[in-house]
Amino acid sequence: MCAAAVLLQIALALPLVAVEKEILQPIQTDYSVSDPQFRQSINHLLGPPLVDGNKIKTLINGDEIFPAMLNAIRHAEKSITFETYIWSKGKVGEEFAHAISERAMAGVKCHVIVDTLGSMKLPRKLINEMRASGVRFVKYGHPNWWNFFFFLNHRDHRKILVVDGKVGFTGGVGIHDNWDGNAEAPPLWRDTHFKIEGPAVAQLQGVFVDNWVRERNRVLQGSDYFPPMEPAGKSAVQCFRSGPRDGAENARLDYLMSIAAARKSIRFEHAYFVPDKLITRALVDACKRGVKIEVIIPGPTDSEITKVAGHIRWKELLRAGVKFYEYQQAQYHCKEMIVDDIWVTAGSVNLDHRSFRINAENNFNILDKDFAAEQIRIFEQDKAQSRLLTLKDLRWGFFGKIYECFAGCFRSQL
Repeated sequence: MCAAAVLLQIALALPLVAVEKEILQPIQTDYSVSDPQFRQSINHLLGPPLVDGNKIKTLINGDEIFPAMLNAIRHAEKSITFETYIWSKGKVGEEFAHAISERAMAGVKCHVIVDTLGSMKLPRKLINEMRASGVRFVKYGHPNWWNFFFFLNHRDHRKILVVDGKVGFTGGVGIHDNWDGNAEAPPLWRDTHFKIEGPAVAQLQGVFVDNWVRERNRVLQGSDYFPPMEPAGKSAVQCFRSGPRDGAENARLDYLMSIAAARKSIRFEHAYFVPDKLITRALVDACKRGVKIEVIIPGPTDSEITKVAGHIRWKELLRAGVKFYEYQQAQYHCKEMIVDDIWVTAGSVNLDHRSFRINAENNFNILDKDFAAEQIRIFEQDKAQSRLLTLKDLRWGFFGKIYECFAGCFRSQL
């Protein structure tokens, strides 16, 4: 069964995606994330540098996320750029469509990119409403016969909203009723989104324009999209893109560098945690040098095969001393890493091969002790609603091991 699965996986995977470059050697640093050398290195490795003068507000679950995003949209004066993977039918989807349509009719320049597959349940009447109102609406990765296999697999997983070039939103949320409310129980999602103000918003806007040019061959520029920016806070923030072609290996490099420079602790909150061999080795090495590592993963999940595909690596990490916690209250969709109580990376990126090498993604980094402390408080709240996972929980019987083997064969596509 495993041999057949391997052959099927190879047959499917080879024509679907071509990664421009790949990191194969471990990264080691003689400095920590708190050292100025870390900032100097990460500035030049990921493209846009960390810029000072930003403020980031953490938004928890739909009750906080959707009102903040809709309020920004309804007060737009110049431009709205919105990119999302999931936009579906329902109350939330209609609210966003109506709000953007109203602003377009008022003369605001509105640009929307949705993933073709992720947003396939967005009703045609809402698309027509937006287009009739003047919204420039684009479906990303619509396959044609000559590129069908690549675009079937290469998805736009970015989550970006920028209003007037002055305020940005990013994180894990999709435009779907399952994100509404306060994650009371499955199938609702426990998720985190972030509101960004300050000079880093221009970097986030640049990530959006990247895919806009790809789909429409047109550059969005000028003060309606990139206005002069005044400092809004004290945080140093960096927004960057990642994908198999533009920004290849950026997200994976960000994680590898952060893990290598960790000296005290790493906390992961991830809906899909399927580390590759190099990430696994980096985490084991971090444990050996005394770094405390904790991971919150879903209990209830929408992708059981993805969860099982990570089991082999989880076992190795558990033996090395990493602690895993399964979130129980709702489905878990967070995507965040906190290093040494000062460095945080978050956005659309999952810790898996698909986010690192196949999908178009976006993340932000922030160097801020106070912001990290807030994320740690939220992490501890989530951990209190989770159960500790042990090696015994992953010791399955004969048929369970066959399932693990089968799922593992597809690890590079999950």
